[in-house]
Amino acid sequence: MFDLPNFNTIKPDKGRILLSEPFLTDNYFTRAVILIVEHDENGTIGFILNKVSEIKVQDAIESFPDFDAEIYFGGPVNRDNLFFIHLLGDRIDNSKEILPGIYWGGEFEMLKEIVRNENIKVHDLRFFVGYAGWAPGQLEKELEENSWIVCSPVINLMKNPENLWAEILKTMGPEYAQLINYPLDPNLN
Repeated sequence: MFDLPNFNTIKPDKGRILLSEPFLTDNYFTRAVILIVEHDENGTIGFILNKVSEIKVQDAIESFPDFDAEIYFGGPVNRDNLFFIHLLGDRIDNSKEILPGIYWGGEFEMLKEIVRNENIKVHDLRFFVGYAGWAPGQLEKELEENSWIVCSPVINLMKNPENLWAEILKTMGPEYAQLINYPLDPNLN
């Protein structure tokens, strides 16, 4: 992409974060923060954590209990499906632990029952339409092009997503924090 220093000293893996480089202008990935939920020989799957829609989950899914959670744009792949990450642990059958305390998916009917019958907080769940996906070797190629910065999460990923990209960069040190000030369009600099 642009002539940025090579920041990729950490390899992608489940539970790691991808931060888009500051000049990436793709509608989905501009200043995106992506949680990798799967990375293996079959490719990579992740969810964009900081692109919220104005749609509430109970408005999108007729049978979902009243729950004031927005749906996020998870990525451009499989946008006809709803995915979720949560802090409910193994209380939901078939969920996969991504990071300590953060799980991906599981039995949707069990999730609805828990939401209906228990005092679940909005920040305990995050819903996504679609996901970000890479074929085998595709993400590695994009990393060589400096399209992404890989890091390990050091802040609460389930918090307000508004400034998540900048907040994560700040925690990574001054050489990364300077990227926050780069304009979206370098021609406007």
